[in-house]
Amino acid sequence: MPPPLEPARLEEIALAYVARFSTSAGKLADYLKRKLRERGWGGDVPADVPALVERFVERGYVDDAGYARAKGQGLLRRGFGARRIDQALGHAGIAEDLRTEAVGSEAERRSAAVAFARKRRIGPFARDADEEGETRLDPATREKQVAAMLRAGHPLATARRLVNARSVTDVEEWVDEELD
Repeated sequence: MPPPLEPARLEEIALAYVARFSTSAGKLADYLKRKLRERGWGGDVPADVPALVERFVERGYVDDAGYARAKGQGLLRRGFGARRIDQALGHAGIAEDLRTEAVGSEAERRSAAVAFARKRRIGPFARDADEEGETRLDPATREKQVAAMLRAGHPLATARRLVNARSVTDVEEWVDEELD
């Protein structure tokens, strides 16, 4: 079993973590607390994880705003909705004001919903769509598709709009409405 952590070793572990991973202050604090639970503490005074994390923030090693922007944009590109992005950032310990900024504009959220629908073959992107992209889905399949969109964090109105869209052209016009 490795020896208990000392102050210098705890800082080395924190440096290695921020050098390797893009992280938030909350995730760094959770990581360090976990390491302390696993290895124990051998210092003379109790470990001050919040002070260590604050020093890393002051030095610029950890930037919650940058992390929130990058994580939010990455999730939007993968097709996730605002609610799912907010959950992921909340889990990382990001403040509410930064989470609100990271969910993107309405146009970005609509584009993310379309990307998700395309990837999962929802609505007019379904395999059984005809040449014009029109599809006739049974009600059970429609509800499954709506449920998938909701789990991805998209609002019910957006999910229903995409699932019930008559063609790919209708979906593209819906996204373009927000861009104008």
